[in-house]
Amino acid sequence: MSGSSLDNPLVSVIVPAYNAEKFIAETLDSVMAQTYSNLEVLVVDDGSQDRTGEIVAAYTQKNRRIRLLRQQNAGVAAARNFAIAQSTGEFIAPLDADDIWYPENLEQQVQRLIETNAGLTYAWSLDIDATNQPIGGFRASRISGRVYKTLACHNFIGNASAAVFRRSCVEQVGGYRSDFQQQGAQGCEDWDLYLRIAEYSSFQSVPQFLIGYRKADSTMSRDFCRMAKSHNLMLQQVHQHHQDIPAWLYRLSCSSFYMYLARQSDQCGDPDQTLAWLRAAFKADWLTPPLRYGFYSLFLKSCWYKHCSPSKIPNLSSQLAVPRSGLPIFSPASFSLQFKLLLGQLLHQLLQIS
Repeated sequence: MSGSSLDNPLVSVIVPAYNAEKFIAETLDSVMAQTYSNLEVLVVDDGSQDRTGEIVAAYTQKNRRIRLLRQQNAGVAAARNFAIAQSTGEFIAPLDADDIWYPENLEQQVQRLIETNAGLTYAWSLDIDATNQPIGGFRASRISGRVYKTLACHNFIGNASAAVFRRSCVEQVGGYRSDFQQQGAQGCEDWDLYLRIAEYSSFQSVPQFLIGYRKADSTMSRDFCRMAKSHNLMLQQVHQHHQDIPAWLYRLSCSSFYMYLARQSDQCGDPDQTLAWLRAAFKADWLTPPLRYGFYSLFLKSCWYKHCSPSKIPNLSSQLAVPRSGLPIFSPASFSLQFKLLLGQLLHQLLQIS
């Protein structure tokens, strides 16, 4: 993209980084490889105790578009807010310090923002391992327009590295909520921000796999109870401001999120925790979990894991082949993709008329 500042607005990439020495270089390399070049990168070293700051400092010497900011450890939300306050771009593009963008991510999302005047765009994500290879999971949705109820039901954007939004939108809603961490909760700060933006702005989907969402072992050691608490705090805010939303939507939101935590627990190799979150999903909403294929596959896999050698457990996830361009070629996962897109659209249409 090229042309005037109106056609080629500055994008501020904000990267919160805490003990991120293992992947921060790959993350920054992916930003520098973007086909969209009118950008600045603000990395916030959030009190790291490893070489994160040293690695980023070396990048700042080589590229003047990269800036290193430092703060005492205050959490990801505070780090993002700090970076936004120091940034100057018309558009804000958050990126976690272990994720990567494929080369056309910013170009495609900025183009969609300009064309549609939306407040936020999002692209599709692939789950990747420590070597940047896909491991079968993905986030994909075509949901666009006014999306508040649908987004309250489930986070179809998927992660904090998938969205680009206007500075005016994030300033209007007051940035990320840093009080989650103060209340012993963390994990849904990005979802909460998306919801508050959705109250005032339309969203647009960029239906391409442009984000690599890291699922390496070091990033999966999370306190899922803190994540569940942050989800609960987020829904409390939704209910406080939108008491017209039906109770069944909250039950579905909880059930879907607990299913997500069950999948995360499974990927961490913890069958007991997987089963616990499956029970929580069923308790929150007894109707929809039994309609999900994943409910049965996770239940059977966890039970098998508790009684069999892990090496004997079959790989139930679909595999994706990725060409040199970094974009996926679907074969076995094609049906799963189309089914998820259809299901997401049906839910969105249902909530629009409810």
